[in-house]
Amino acid sequence: MSMRVSVFTEPHRGATYDDQLHFAQLAEQGGFDAFLRADHYQAMSDEPAPPGPTDAWLTLAALARETSRIRLGTLVTSATFRLPGPLAVMVAQVDQMSGGRVELGIGAGWYAREHVSYGIPFPGASERFDRLAEQLDVITGLWRTPSGGTFNYVGDHYRLTDCPALPRPVQTPGPPVIIGGRGPKRTPELAARYADEFNVPFTSVEQAREAYGRVQEACQRVDRAGSGRPPLTLSAGIVVAIGRTDSEARRRAAPLHVKSALPPEDPVVGSPQQLIDRIGEFAAIGTTRVHLRLIDLTDLDHLELIAAEVLPRLDGIR
Repeated sequence: MSMRVSVFTEPHRGATYDDQLHFAQLAEQGGFDAFLRADHYQAMSDEPAPPGPTDAWLTLAALARETSRIRLGTLVTSATFRLPGPLAVMVAQVDQMSGGRVELGIGAGWYAREHVSYGIPFPGASERFDRLAEQLDVITGLWRTPSGGTFNYVGDHYRLTDCPALPRPVQTPGPPVIIGGRGPKRTPELAARYADEFNVPFTSVEQAREAYGRVQEACQRVDRAGSGRPPLTLSAGIVVAIGRTDSEARRRAAPLHVKSALPPEDPVVGSPQQLIDRIGEFAAIGTTRVHLRLIDLTDLDHLELIAAEVLPRLDGIR
């Protein structure tokens, strides 16, 4: 299988809907596999970024009608932001609006400050993961309910009674679910049980290898193969700041030096060949999809450079 290459954006850093529209359309024209965006309501740096946040699923719904081929999704939606039943409805509707091009990346939520800022409850880590597990039960259960049937669920945090399991997503049994992160215990287990893709975000190749090993062990524990589920897609996020010259690459990397709440990352700063080499290193450990995090959504030249100088040279990477 050849490497699938998506672009990943962080509109909470300060991007309008039009910025995202132009970026997604150019990514589609350039041959990228998908446009994925973060689901955050506040930037991680100390200064607020105008014009302010845009809602992930509102944005993706609009992009679904303004694009025709590129896949669309979140990396990742926070389970603290939305109730699982309405979230299943939202994602299924956007899947219909896009003709079956949606992917749901979902996680437990981690950024406390945005919850405090916007009045969103933020329980402790254990409860957040418990809620995420129940949300995955509900969302995938709704999508897998036979047409005409109803869905019932009783959990510690969510209860659904005679839910009609509508609207139906276009993709069957539902849009692909992406679960990722660096957590050593609960994240691999949840990915093994519920996900179609396991993503390691923006870290080194060696750390990704270790995370892949943990999730593959979890797949064996839950007997994923015996349940008839296909193998997990293994993906990696890569922070990218490349240029035609060293000075151009350094200019694009400048925002990476701003103080942030994000954990340490392993960016590719340099030439197109350096990015090709890094993608090859990820491919060698079993990665079949990469998500390239591009910092500035208004820097369309950066996107065009990757489309012209990187994508055509990945055909030999397996």
